[in-house]
Amino acid sequence: MTEPDRLRLLATFLAGRSIDVAAAPAGQPAYTDGQVVYVSAGAAAEQQRREMLLQSALLGAGSLAPQYVKPLRARAAIARRYLACEGHRVLGDLAARLPLAAGLHDADALSSSSAESLALARSRRRIPDAPDWFGVLKPGALLGAVSGTEPDVRVRFDVNADLPVGEDGSDEDEDDEPGEQSKILKLFESPLNSQLMSDLLRKLLGGARASGENQAGGELRLGSVRKAQDVGVNARPMPTRIQFTDNDKPGAAVGVGGARYPEWDVYGDRYRPDWCRVIDYPLTTTVDVSAAEVPQDPVLRRRLSRIGLGPRRLRGRADGDELDTEALISMWVDLRSGHSAAENIYLERRKLERNLGVLILVDASGSATDEDPAGLAVHEHQCRAAAVLAATLEELGDRVAVYGFRSQGRHAVHLPAIKTFGQRFGALARARLNQLRPSGYTRLGAAIRGAGQILKTEAGTPNRLLLVLSDGHPYDDGYEGRYAEADARRALEELRADGVACLCLTIGAGITGDALERVFGSACNATGTELADLSGRMDELFLTALAELAAPQR
Repeated sequence: MTEPDRLRLLATFLAGRSIDVAAAPAGQPAYTDGQVVYVSAGAAAEQQRREMLLQSALLGAGSLAPQYVKPLRARAAIARRYLACEGHRVLGDLAARLPLAAGLHDADALSSSSAESLALARSRRRIPDAPDWFGVLKPGALLGAVSGTEPDVRVRFDVNADLPVGEDGSDEDEDDEPGEQSKILKLFESPLNSQLMSDLLRKLLGGARASGENQAGGELRLGSVRKAQDVGVNARPMPTRIQFTDNDKPGAAVGVGGARYPEWDVYGDRYRPDWCRVIDYPLTTTVDVSAAEVPQDPVLRRRLSRIGLGPRRLRGRADGDELDTEALISMWVDLRSGHSAAENIYLERRKLERNLGVLILVDASGSATDEDPAGLAVHEHQCRAAAVLAATLEELGDRVAVYGFRSQGRHAVHLPAIKTFGQRFGALARARLNQLRPSGYTRLGAAIRGAGQILKTEAGTPNRLLLVLSDGHPYDDGYEGRYAEADARRALEELRADGVACLCLTIGAGITGDALERVFGSACNATGTELADLSGRMDELFLTALAELAAPQR
């Protein structure tokens, strides 16, 4: 084993995180890039130990944090002065804790913190040159390592030092809190701390599964992406709430809400503010609710049950992400008592919590009256699919709402509420869905904006999905062709920018993939003759739509 390999354990202790030690290219002095400490190739073992100790101690003390390293870029003289000041300060702090460092501390510290060392390095004060075994600082290598990986929790030797902030007054390193205590000190103060004990024992015993493998939904990293609002003529106007009067219909109805939404004019390359009047209102029913049955779809339920978006901790597992200290203690007691011990000593974090709100938007326009070869109307396919999806999602624990949509010009875009988020999808809601009759036109962009606003304000879940069931033919007075398709695409992009996923299903309509792409754009979409054609991959469609929130936007 080479000398650098022998130093890896001590370097990890000094840096407070896993770090390697390797020989630097021939002729180069010692340095670190934040992940590896490079010692002089061919140097004596004593010098390599000194170089490793100083560079690792700088990492552990936070001296090479971005807020201190950034000002040193392209300033070699200031970097050398900072290394001299900070190196002696770190060695002085370390000498009281580590006998190996006591023999190397041969000069008084000129500063009491990293910020003061940086200020001295920038000043005109004379600073003695650092010994050759201090090595050098390479700001470019350090900053490149920080930007490419997640920062680890570091051991802070200067536990009482104030953490400087960036020039804009904000913390540049969220992990380096003022006065943060080292993980080792915490471990000895609280030996039963589950996380720290688990981390230590896992490193000693090994055998833990890599985080994220074989977990339900483990491949999905969710995060709502909120796009900054554009400025100028292309800025998206916010919706304007409607103040109903007795003359506004259906404004006199109880429970009615509405707003005026903008519409995207692709020919003018601008928004038309307050262009569409969208009204949501409760749909009443007088039909017999006894006939409102929902067909079962076991394939759909099995697929949707696989969607897990929130973490849940499972104790006493045969394999897992970390050691379960409670199970480990029980195993130790059993062994000391002479009993056979259970081997399920791991704690597993799996994405099992749903945390999902879904608004199902059903096309109730006149275009949905077209029939398939079997004589069943597109509207009937869509209502049946909406019922099965709503019942299945509610049974699995998701928050579900069902709305229809139709329009009669830009001043009358209606969203009849079949089931709100606060209601159950019982017999009454199913009867309302059966009563929904297609009529009017399809101002798809306004309907999507109105439904998206309901979803954002009423779902109450961190993950939200708008599920549109439509034949994909947007049409209304002055709303057709390229204009309508561009507005529908823009409405879906707006929702995605606001952290709402979008999935568009076309069931029972003979529409081609090219037409779907023109209407729905980048939104996740699929088509089938009936819901059963899509049930087998519904989990994939849901997860793909939700994963698009974390994708970069134009």
